[in-house]
Amino acid sequence: MAQEALEIPQGNEMFEGYRATFEKYGFSPAVKSRGFLFISGQVGARPDGSAPEDVAGQTEWALKRIEELLRIAGLDFADLVDVTSYHVDIEATLSDFVAVKQRFIKSPFPAWSIIGISGLSRPELKDEIRAVAALRD
Repeated sequence: MAQEALEIPQGNEMFEGYRATFEKYGFSPAVKSRGFLFISGQVGARPDGSAPEDVAGQTEWALKRIEELLRIAGLDFADLVDVTSYHVDIEATLSDFVAVKQRFIKSPFPAWSIIGISGLSRPELKDEIRAVAALRD
C-alpha cells in the first residue's frame, strides 16, 4: 500500500461538518502509508466549528479529534509514535496543554516535538496537534 486516505464514515459526528473543508483545501484528516497513520494537524474546534476560549478546552477537543481518527483506523493513543504540537504564546499556555495531554496520552510515550508559533488558521485557536501512529499488523 503506497498511501490511502482514512475513510471517515458518513454521518460521523466529529468530522461530518468538516468534509467541505477537506475538499476545499485539498487534504485528508489522516492517511495510511507504509505501516503508519499520519494524522493532519487537529485544532481544538468542536464538531460545530466553534472553539473553547481556553487552551485546556481546545487541547481536549484536538485530542478528542485525534482519538476519533485513531478509533476509525482501529487504533488508540497507545499506537502513537510521534506527536508535534504547535502553540501560540507557548510560555503562557504550555502548562495547561500538558495537563490535558497527560489525561489522554500515557506511558510508553510517543516522541514529541513542541513548537511555538505566532498564529494558526483562525485567530482564536491556541494550539494544533499532528500525530503519527503505527498501524497494527
